[in-house]
Formats: sequence, C-alpha cells, structure tokens
Amino acid sequence: MDLALADSFITCILLHLAVNLVTIWILPQGKCGLSKCITLYLVAIAAADLMVVITEVILKRTLSFYFPDSSLKITPVCSCIIVLICMARDTSVWLTVTFTLDRFIAICHQKLKARYCTAKTAASVIAMLCLLFCLKNIPWVFTLQPAYIIDNIPWQCQLKPIFYTLPMWIAYDWVHRLLTPVLPVISILLFNALTVQHILQANRVRKGLLSKQGGDQVDPETENRRKSMILLFAISGSFIALWMPYVINFLYYRITSTYYYTGPNDPGYILQQIGYLFQLSSSCTNTCIYVVTQVKFREEVKKVVSIPFMPILKLLK
Repeated sequence: MDLALADSFITCILLHLAVNLVTIWILPQGKCGLSKCITLYLVAIAAADLMVVITEVILKRTLSFYFPDSSLKITPVCSCIIVLICMARDTSVWLTVTFTLDRFIAICHQKLKARYCTAKTAASVIAMLCLLFCLKNIPWVFTLQPAYIIDNIPWQCQLKPIFYTLPMWIAYDWVHRLLTPVLPVISILLFNALTVQHILQANRVRKGLLSKQGGDQVDPETENRRKSMILLFAISGSFIALWMPYVINFLYYRITSTYYYTGPNDPGYILQQIGYLFQLSSSCTNTCIYVVTQVKFREEVKKVVSIPFMPILKLLK
C-alpha cells in the first residue's frame, strides 16, 4: 500500500468512525421515533461496520503501513485479524439484508409484521448471524502461512499455494464470495423491487380513491411512500456500486489466474486496492442513508455536535 492509498484509508477511518459512533450513541436513547426493532438492527449494523473499520482499516492496513515491525504482523495475530475482518464484513452485509427483509415485511405483509417485526426477533436474528459467520470464517486460519520467518518467529500472512489449486479451497472461496456480496446484492434488489411494486400499487389505489373525492391536494401518505422508494433505490444503488469493483477484482484474478502482482503500479494491484477501498466505504454508506434521512436523528446529531460549544454560548449570553 503506497502513501496515497494510506491517506485514503485514513480519510475512510475518520468518516466511518464519526458516522458509526454517532449512530451507536444516539439511537439507543430512543429519541428518534424509531421502533425497538429498527433501532436494534441499525445499532447492530453500525457496530458491525465499526468492527470492520477497527479490524481491516486500522489494524490490518493503517497500523501495519505506518508500523511495519509491529507485532500485528506476527502470523498468528495476523491470522486472527483476517478471520475477524471476514466475520465483521459478512455480518455487516447480512444485517443489511435482514433489515431490508424486515422493512419489506413491515410494508408489504401486515399480518406477518406483528410476529416478525419485533425486538425479540431482531435480537435473535442478530445473534444467529454473528454466530453463523464466526463459524463460517474460522477455516481461513488453515489457508494462511507465514510470508517469512525471522529468529524462528513467523511474520505476516499469505495464502498457501494450494488455496488456488485445491478444489476444496476453490469451492470455499467461491462460496465466500457468493455469500458476500453476490447473494446480498440479489436479495436486496429483490426485496426492494417487491417493496416498490407494493408501494406503487397502493399509491394507484389511493390516488383512485382521492380522485373520486375530487381532491387534487397533496397526499401526505403518497409523499411518504415516494420518499420510501427514493430511499430504497439509494440503498440498492450505493450497495451495488461500492461492491462492484470488489466482485470484478475477484472474477479478474480467478479467470486470469493472476494471484501475484509486480508492484504498486500493476493494474491488477490498483484494481484490487480500489475494490477494497470502495468495499470499505460501504461500511458506513447504508448507515448514513438509513439514519440521516430521519429528521429526528438529524436533530439529535445537531444537539451532540453543539455540546462542546455550549459553554462558549453561555458565556456570550
């Protein structure tokens, strides 16, 4: 990683930390008018995204770049960090999927909403996903080997050559990429498409009823549904756009069998790093879209930001 990429990752750190910490701080206070179910999902997504920032951006990339002799590069520590990165990334993505499913049920299936869209169900789903992806990513430990050994101490992590040739590991790699992000992209598109279809049908019915009453006034319910559709399109579009370079990079190195790069100017290396940077950016984008669009959340953010300036304002008064 060169200096320009390091600076990009530092910018990524500051943005992610700010967004996710503010979300985790404000939402549990219950002042944003959101249900406990929605609050649990959003806080869990923000916490998972924060874990991605800590493990991948801070521990794996930034500290390793600025402190090349750090103990973080010892192979056992490096292996644990990689497992944590994969677990946090998978959990973050699939929490977004389950939250999208929750909103789809809440909008389109009122009978099922009372049973599924509850705080108890949300807590169970979050716990199940954390456990599932913890177990799913443990095998990564067995795919890694030291890059070199100094004084009998193994340093850094690199994939074993058999990872690229042994059918078992090739299958595991494909399953890993399909689970994150291919299936989540398909799922989010499907749920959002069905939700938008339901909203459009409901709007047509409501518009017909209002036209019979002879009213041309602005309908608040229709306006809220329109905003919901814009929100869903924004979520789907940002998720796909930010994960697409990551998917392209995976297909590139699997199809061309390009597993090693000549240096930082190698097009394959640049594509890989761009994919990582965009993928990491997605760790705060959905949280931003979900919560910043909430008027009450913005009001709470203004209050939090103004806290350091309150003593000065009191003195001026």
